[in-house]
Amino acid sequence: MLVESLLDKEFDMIKAWSMSRADIFESCPKHAYLKYVDKLPEPDRGPPPKGMTEWHNDRGSRVHDEAEAYVKGNRNDLIAECKHFAPEFEKLHNLEKAGKVITEQGWGFTDNWTPCDWDDYDNIWLRVIIDALVFRNDYEAIVIDYKTGKRYYNEVKHGKQVQLYQLATFIKYPKLEKITTELWYLDQNELFRQTFTRQQGMRFFDTFNNKGRAITEAREFPANPGRACFFCPYKTGIIGKQGPMGTGHCSDNP
Repeated sequence: MLVESLLDKEFDMIKAWSMSRADIFESCPKHAYLKYVDKLPEPDRGPPPKGMTEWHNDRGSRVHDEAEAYVKGNRNDLIAECKHFAPEFEKLHNLEKAGKVITEQGWGFTDNWTPCDWDDYDNIWLRVIIDALVFRNDYEAIVIDYKTGKRYYNEVKHGKQVQLYQLATFIKYPKLEKITTELWYLDQNELFRQTFTRQQGMRFFDTFNNKGRAITEAREFPANPGRACFFCPYKTGIIGKQGPMGTGHCSDNP
């Protein structure tokens, strides 16, 4: 019975992926394993470093939440971080009242790219969060993603996000024939726009299908010591320049 139970035991694997999980896995599989399979908690960061009122990712989450609240009409004023895009947010707000905008919606897909519920834990394979989706008509839509922080040096990362978002939108809404993606860089007052036809957008299917399968079918998670170790919460030593100590679960950091 012991042998049978061991043979029947499922391998510890990452069962569902997202763009953020892909970034971590491709940077260091061991980091991904500790975070998403072992589910090890990260260390308490404590107060932000001197000169900062909040950590960068906390600020990003807050700005997204407040922007969504304004678009949905749950707050009357636009926060300072969004002022550069005040006319655009006002348009979104009016379109939302007209029922032409979907905001902060989490989408799930199975491993054959069939849409499923976000909390369908038995079948979900991919998760995508769209900040705002605007339907111009039955055949055209705009996918909008709010960005805090820098654009420069993040072009490749953000470009991959755009490719996945438009692909997921084409699959979820099969009538759409054209999708325009917009990245709103709130701090820099910059807007980056790309347009995809369905034929162009679906060309990215194999790329992301293979990416997802590499993550969810992996059975080995070796460490990949490098620059990413500097910010890893599981490292041995201090995280970054002013952060807390890592948990010490990985000693492979250079």
